[in-house]
Amino acid sequence: MMSNEVSSKVIASLGIVGCGWLGSALAYQLKAQGVAILATRSNIENTEQLKSQGVDTEVLCLPADQALLNSHPIFKQQCLVIAITPQFRQGRVDYADKVKQLVKSAKASNCVEQIILLSSSAIYNGLSGQVDEDIKLDLSADKVSVLNDAEQAVLSFNDTIFNKNSVNESDDSITNRKAYILRLSGLVGPNRHPGKFLLNGRMLKSPLAIVNLIHQQDAIGLIQTLLESDTNSGIFNGVSSTQVSKKQYYQAAASTLELPIPIFEESNLAVDSASKIVSGQKTRNELNYSFVYDDLLNWLEQGE
Repeated sequence: MMSNEVSSKVIASLGIVGCGWLGSALAYQLKAQGVAILATRSNIENTEQLKSQGVDTEVLCLPADQALLNSHPIFKQQCLVIAITPQFRQGRVDYADKVKQLVKSAKASNCVEQIILLSSSAIYNGLSGQVDEDIKLDLSADKVSVLNDAEQAVLSFNDTIFNKNSVNESDDSITNRKAYILRLSGLVGPNRHPGKFLLNGRMLKSPLAIVNLIHQQDAIGLIQTLLESDTNSGIFNGVSSTQVSKKQYYQAAASTLELPIPIFEESNLAVDSASKIVSGQKTRNELNYSFVYDDLLNWLEQGE
């Protein structure tokens, strides 16, 4: 959870682009706190579903004509959370282009003050051992260059700009936009129990590799912490401190759901020892955030 101190920053309105499982939970929580929420989804059926639950929602399908995109009401919001998924498994390669379009429209709007991109710890693909936000990325590895391009587009939003609303030369006419990257590890939480990942019965790889996971509630907590942050820019990892092997974790997950114990391929020590461990130290130190579900083995056992 966040620090018990109440933030002095008031979030008037928030746009959530790509309001899926995580974005919806974020919308409900902040709406209950009095923040005006506008969400987007890519088709009208899903839009109506979210509207029925009390969240103002508009259709936004990307990529889009830039001029039309500029006029979308999502860019009238004070803050934006970009929660669209890369869809790599569907063969899509245009994720960075979509993010660049969103940033371009946000810059043109003169309304958006802050953007948070929900990125992925997959950006550390190709690396091994402990990885943090300052490590040099392997841009030749799968997915990395696309994710990096998207992140860099968002960070470019953090420019010093002239305040066109200033009517007096003596006014402080310089405004700082804020841009944050939250690199989320594997998400678990309500309706996303890790034990259910095992239902297809496939054999799992790398039994000794370390899991990198975060609970939905902590992802939301980190997003809200960034929304209320006084710093202008930054990249942060979103990951719990749970560092156990995949075999131990998924066997425990299966046990809590009374599912058959998952079968792993024979361990390849060279592969397993080369797995990455995502560091959350910077996030804890700089954001002063205390995790609600830091021990995700205990969360499994509690059955929450």
